[in-house]
Amino acid sequence: MQYLVAAVVLVGLLGVVNLLLTVGVIRRLRSQSLAASTPAEALSPGARVPRFAATSTSGEPVSEELLSGPAMIGFFSRGCQPCKDLLPLFVERARGTSDAVLAVVVAGPGEEPTADIERLAEVARVVTETPQGPLQSAFKVNAYPTVITIDGGDTVVSSGHTMPAEVKAS
Repeated sequence: MQYLVAAVVLVGLLGVVNLLLTVGVIRRLRSQSLAASTPAEALSPGARVPRFAATSTSGEPVSEELLSGPAMIGFFSRGCQPCKDLLPLFVERARGTSDAVLAVVVAGPGEEPTADIERLAEVARVVTETPQGPLQSAFKVNAYPTVITIDGGDTVVSSGHTMPAEVKAS
C-alpha cells in the first residue's frame, strides 16, 4: 500500500512540474511571437526623403523631386485585409488634398492588383513593385499598409499603419 501512495504522490508531483514548465514555455513563446509580429516602422519622423527613381503605371518618371513639397505616400499590398480597409480612406484623403500623392502597390508574381491601381490612379501617381522593390527599400517599408507624410522641407512628418493627421506646409 505504501508503494501505491508513493507512486501516486510521485506522479502528482511530476504532473505539477510538467504543468509549470509548460506554462513557462507558453509565456516565452507568446513574448517571442508578439515581438516578431510587431511590424518595423518605415522612415522615422524627422528623416529626410531618400533618393529614388521609379516609373508610374502611366509611364511617368517618379523620383524624390515629386515629393519636394507636402506629400503623402501610401504602400499597399495585394491581398492584405488592413490594406483593403485603409485604401478608401487614403483615396478620400488624396482626393481632398493639394499635396503630391504617391501610391505604391506591392504584388507578388502572378498577382493582378488592377482594381487597386485603378482606384488609386484617380488621385495619385501609382507605382507597382514586387516585394522588397526599390521604393519599399528606399523608404524602409516592410509592413503594410504604411502611410508616410512629408512636409514642405523634404522631411518625414509621420509614418505608420493608419491615416495620419493632415500634412502642414512648412
